[in-house]
Amino acid sequence: MAQANANAVCPFRINVPEAELTELRRRINATRWPERETVTDASQGVQLGTIQALARYWATEYDWRKVEARLNALPQFITEIDGLDIHFIHVRSKHENALPLIVTHGWPGSIIEQMKIIDPLTNPTAHGVSASDSFHVVIPSMPGYGFSGKPTTTGWDPARMARAWVMLMKRLGYTQFVAQGGDWGAMVADVMATQAPPELLGIHLNWPFTVPPDIDKALQTGNPLRSDLSADERRACEQLDFFYKKGVGYALEMANRPQTLYGIADSPIGLAAFLLDHDARSYELIANFVGAYLLGKQVRLFRPERGRHTCRGERLS
Repeated sequence: MAQANANAVCPFRINVPEAELTELRRRINATRWPERETVTDASQGVQLGTIQALARYWATEYDWRKVEARLNALPQFITEIDGLDIHFIHVRSKHENALPLIVTHGWPGSIIEQMKIIDPLTNPTAHGVSASDSFHVVIPSMPGYGFSGKPTTTGWDPARMARAWVMLMKRLGYTQFVAQGGDWGAMVADVMATQAPPELLGIHLNWPFTVPPDIDKALQTGNPLRSDLSADERRACEQLDFFYKKGVGYALEMANRPQTLYGIADSPIGLAAFLLDHDARSYELIANFVGAYLLGKQVRLFRPERGRHTCRGERLS
C-alpha cells in the first residue's frame, strides 16, 4: 500500500489565495528604490527606469488569474519521485501513434514557456502538419521550480533529474520516448543521453555543449584566440568571451554562495531584477520589450507557495 501511494500520479490544480496576491502587490509598492545608475546605459545592470516600469505593471495591471486559468485548462499532475514532489503537464495527442516527448525548461524559466508548443506538438494536423509528426507531451517543473518540491539536501544535479525523468515517463506508461531541453534543461537532456537508458530514442537541444576544449580553456584563461579561426568561429568565440567576462556573475553566486541571496527571497523586486538581468546579452534583449509590453508575460517572476499532494482527498492548493 505504501509503495502504491509512492507511485501515485495525482491530478493537480492551482489556486493561489487572493491574500497572497494582495500581499505581493503591497510588497511591490513598498519597494525602497536605490539611486539611479551613474551611467546612461545598462552596463551597470538593470536600469532603475526599467525595473520601476516593470514594478508599476506588475502591481497594477498584471493578472495572475488569467495565467492560472490557462494552466488549469491543461491536465496537470504531481507525483513523488526519489522523495520529491514533481509537478508536470501531460497532454496526450489524439493521434494513436504519437511519439512520447518530455520537455525540460531552463533557468530562470518555467513550464509557462512551453505552453505555446503543446497544441502544435499534440495536434499537428490543426497546424498544417502531418499526423505522423504528433507527440504525447510531458512538461515537468524541475525540482525547486514552479509547483515541484524544493530539495532539502544537495544532490539534485542534472544526472539525478535525468534519472527522475526516465522514471516519470515509465510511470506514465511510456516504454520509449524522446527528450528535449533548453538552457539548464538542455543539460538534463544531454546527461540523459549519456546515461543511455534503453527507453530513450533521441534528444534535441537548443543549448548544445559543443565548445572545443582548447577554445574553452583559452577563453577562460584570457589567452589570445587562435589566428586560424574562420570569421564565424571568431564571432562565436567573441560571444563566448563576452559571456565569460560579463555574463556569469549570477551563476557564480548561485553555484558557490546560494544561501547568501536572502534579498531575492524577501523582495519581489529584488527577485525580478535578479532574474531580469540573467546575463548582459539576455538583459539587452529582454529590456527592449519593457517600454512597449513591460514584460507582461514573464510569469516566472512570481512563484507562489505550493501545496503538498497526498492523493488521499485533501484539497490541493
